[in-house]
Amino acid sequence: MATSIRRSFEEITKGEDCMMVGSSVGFEGFDQSIKWVAVGIEAIAIGIIVVGAITTTVIFLVRIIKEGALEDCYRRFRSDFGKAVLLGLEFLIASDIVGTVAIGPTYRDLGILALLVVIRTFLSFSLELEITGRWPWQQDAPNPRAE
Repeated sequence: MATSIRRSFEEITKGEDCMMVGSSVGFEGFDQSIKWVAVGIEAIAIGIIVVGAITTTVIFLVRIIKEGALEDCYRRFRSDFGKAVLLGLEFLIASDIVGTVAIGPTYRDLGILALLVVIRTFLSFSLELEITGRWPWQQDAPNPRAE
């Protein structure tokens, strides 16, 4: 996803002169290695999301068959699947940071990175709210039953 957004943006701004934030002259081999690391992290992120989707779906179906309580099983499925997606999003953000910042980025690259991080952070916060019922910065409410 990040790669396709980046390519689309590069096609739109093709031919524009952009100042480099850092210089990568003489570091082509290093740059290529970092790009491969970023692609590897992206692949891990996609794998986490796909494996998470498959695993949580199988667990959901087994719970439905064994327990038969659709509402409870569905709630747990959404929570488990949301956790897998959150973890995948964290890896995608890491991939974007490695792929953009480590290789002499242009201001345009940093703008794209900022936009992607904002979007993915919003998605992460939304999923966290959906899973736990509270924002990530809120503390757990005291449990009155524990007393």
